[in-house]
Amino acid sequence: MRVAIVIPVYREEKNIMKLYQRLETVTKAINDIQWEYIFVNDGSPDNSFLVLKHLAAQDKKVKVIDFSRNFGKEIALTAGVRNADADAVICMDGDLQHPPELIPKLIEAWQHGAEVVATIRVSIEKQPLLRCFGSWLYYWLMGRISELDMAAKTTDFRLFDRKVVDVFRSMTERDRLFRGIIDWMGFNKVYVEFHADAREGRVGYSYPKLWNLAINSLTSFSLFPLKVTAYLGLAISLASSVLLIWMFLARFFFAPDLFTPLAIVVVVIMFLNGTVLMAIGLVAHYIGTIHTEVINRPLYIIRERINFPHPDTDSKHGS
Repeated sequence: MRVAIVIPVYREEKNIMKLYQRLETVTKAINDIQWEYIFVNDGSPDNSFLVLKHLAAQDKKVKVIDFSRNFGKEIALTAGVRNADADAVICMDGDLQHPPELIPKLIEAWQHGAEVVATIRVSIEKQPLLRCFGSWLYYWLMGRISELDMAAKTTDFRLFDRKVVDVFRSMTERDRLFRGIIDWMGFNKVYVEFHADAREGRVGYSYPKLWNLAINSLTSFSLFPLKVTAYLGLAISLASSVLLIWMFLARFFFAPDLFTPLAIVVVVIMFLNGTVLMAIGLVAHYIGTIHTEVINRPLYIIRERINFPHPDTDSKHGS
């Protein structure tokens, strides 16, 4: 059997060798499996690619994909999976928070029939409180407004059977949540829990990137935000009607000097304008997503591929 391990790399020059050594220790202890490590350099501004290039020269099972620029982790995972020719694919981060020592459990679950083996991070060392709260809020929202079967605290550290990979290659959306697409497919899935160590090195995902990922995933897998604007419009219409009735009664019956007509009109207009702008912004986001899909640019551009048998075979996969 052949198993490929896909690892997106961004600013990981100090972690690459540590990860490689731990992978070697784990994989050499598992018999009857042919391994390959696919590192995807996502436009790292440091020396990550040079480290990977040196490592690939020493070990031919280390394969490297070098992007022309930074396309993001979701796209890097996509490129790695598309380029994997194996019976199963394991995806994991390069910051040492996903322990390679868990790989035997993933393999065991796969050999017992699981088509997707996902991991749940039960705890993490030195996680900022804001990230912890943001993660909880994200999974809470996804569980209630989307159609995905997404367990809380799941990660991109997963194993996929070849049939899952074959279906994944047919997915075409540009603004993508990698694990969301996998969950949407509905293949047989089991979970493995693990404890994550503190990240070594610089944080790869900034808060703006996390925010954009959350917004894209919420709008990609649910129309609920659009429905909210309709419900909000209905609620505002009802509230405005009640307010107008109250203003009429106050003006002509029991409190004519309570509010000036101009003050009430200004407040109501400001409130309605804010609501309209919010709704327009939300619709504009969906239109922007449609625009991104329609222009049909390649998902990524590969500058160089190392240790792959056919250097040009991925040209069609960037689209």
